[in-house]
Amino acid sequence: MKALIQRVKQASVSVDERCIAQIDNGILVLLGVEADDTEADISKLAHKVCHYRMFADTHGKMNLNVQQAGGDILVVSQFTLAADTQSGLRPSFTPAAQPQKALQYYQQFVLCCQELGINTATGQFGADMQVSLINDGPVTFLLQN
Repeated sequence: MKALIQRVKQASVSVDERCIAQIDNGILVLLGVEADDTEADISKLAHKVCHYRMFADTHGKMNLNVQQAGGDILVVSQFTLAADTQSGLRPSFTPAAQPQKALQYYQQFVLCCQELGINTATGQFGADMQVSLINDGPVTFLLQN
């Protein structure tokens, strides 16, 4: 399971030219589920995302997590994060989870974030989405189990 997290001033997701979710200050999470991921990976990664210190404190140091910074999370399913790009010029999606498992794990990840007390918005699993963001910093990290 991989989460590409970006500190944002604003992020939104649109489907069919209609905005379905939007956050201001917070984290945009692009979430990729792999075939060998387990249920234990879900809560572990959600905890890490929600507690990752990527927001500045009063001294300008990255010491605050999203909740401490008063931010929200927007989680977007990102099938292509699970791609194998090690060889050739075309990605292989063999490592990616099948859609049914990926949807279940995506939904559980969102639930874990909500249970940790974070206001969590979502994209639409499996849809052709347009994601807009204002990356703050820019600050971007790839977290994986």
